[in-house]
Amino acid sequence: MSDPKQKFNNFQNALARLNEGIAKYDESDELAGDGLIQRFEFTFELAWKTLKIVFEDEGLTGLNSPKTVLREAFAADLIQDEELWLAMLSDRNSTVHIYSQQLAKDICHNIQEKYIFALTELLKRINTRCFS
Repeated sequence: MSDPKQKFNNFQNALARLNEGIAKYDESDELAGDGLIQRFEFTFELAWKTLKIVFEDEGLTGLNSPKTVLREAFAADLIQDEELWLAMLSDRNSTVHIYSQQLAKDICHNIQEKYIFALTELLKRINTRCFS
């Protein structure tokens, strides 16, 4: 089993790097957009995997997909807006196959305007629940 504190720290570091990416993002710079999306991918992956480890540490096993982990996190009040997180998962899955510059810009907008706040709130809630 993975160490929840280490996974949490990795998530925290990825979120800091995502914030740096947001600060440097310029819609007219495709490379900056690509970097922001990649940082989002890493951060989202660490978010759901951190939740999975937290649940396993609490004795809840069998949560093997992001969607099941997110549903459990909503039920456990670790995330507030299940639909937003499912949209985030959908955007994360879309990033693997982005061929449209407009789709990339739309996802970057979602990262800046919605996802960063939800990810930051999750970090706070996990910290309070597990490490306070």
